[in-house]
Amino acid sequence: MMSENLKTLYTILSEVLGVDVGAITDEMSPETTPSWDSYNALMLVSELETAFHVHFTMDEVVAVKNVGDIKMALKRHGIEL
Repeated sequence: MMSENLKTLYTILSEVLGVDVGAITDEMSPETTPSWDSYNALMLVSELETAFHVHFTMDEVVAVKNVGDIKMALKRHGIEL
C-alpha cells in the first residue's frame, strides 16, 4: 500500500515529466528520462516544495541525481514516504 506522500510524489513526477506512474522507479533519472530536462527539473523542485511545504537548498537540488535522491531529500525534511 502506497502512502499518501508517496502517491503525491509519484503524481508530481508523472505530471511534470509526462510519464506513467507505473514507470517510476528510484533509479529513474535525467539520463533515463528525456523529458527530465533543466526546465522540468525546476518545475519538480517548485511542485515538490509547494506540495510538501519544504524548501530545498541549492546544494540539495544539485545533489539530486534520481528519484531515490528526491525521496532522501524529502525524508531529510521530515516527510515520511
